[in-house]
Amino acid sequence: MSTRDLGPAKATRDRLVAAAIRLLEEGGPEAVQTRRVGAEIGASTMAVYTHFGGMKNLVVAVAREGFSRLARVMENVPATDDPVADMFELALAYRQYALENSQLYRVMFGLSVAGGHRLAPVDVDELMGTGRYPEGREAFALVYRGVERIIAAGDGAGGEPLTESLQLWSGAHGHVLLEFGGYFGPPEQSVHTVLVPLAEKLFAAMGHPPEAVRDSIRTVLARRGYA
Repeated sequence: MSTRDLGPAKATRDRLVAAAIRLLEEGGPEAVQTRRVGAEIGASTMAVYTHFGGMKNLVVAVAREGFSRLARVMENVPATDDPVADMFELALAYRQYALENSQLYRVMFGLSVAGGHRLAPVDVDELMGTGRYPEGREAFALVYRGVERIIAAGDGAGGEPLTESLQLWSGAHGHVLLEFGGYFGPPEQSVHTVLVPLAEKLFAAMGHPPEAVRDSIRTVLARRGYA
């Protein structure tokens, strides 16, 4: 392949990934089929094989794009002089992305089979290293850096940043999965009854007085328009 072919080829790959994500969100994982993905961009079934070698690599590309989009959403959360408020903003942005892209989110974390394939798991050591899915590492790094800020601004009682980051991620991830199932009632109710108390406990454990944590979270809720 010549250098001048790389641009058009990448453009076609990007269109195929975008088409697969549209089909995924509109029709669920069973809608992601080689024929339908090709037809979405006016191409034949062979387009998937030509540009990805098959559906398995396309599903990987879909997941990687999902993590890229998540990272961009999280990067758009502005930093202030209140690291606790910033992290809660980040958690709300994460939750909103997951709820608005629920089918894609499931594929990103290997929770559903798309095109006959499930994304292989990535352990934390690989995520933090130089292995697969650098886009996922970029998203997680935003959480990690935010946790470092919270611990640095605390009273010294905070734990190790990686451990605290994984606990925070586990809480956010578990919350959105249960929300997918409708276990928490209306969305705003789930924020107040589940996500806020969970965040208060986690942030306080990182070395911040509970009342100060509540003030930071209340500031974010008011800014976001939560009653």
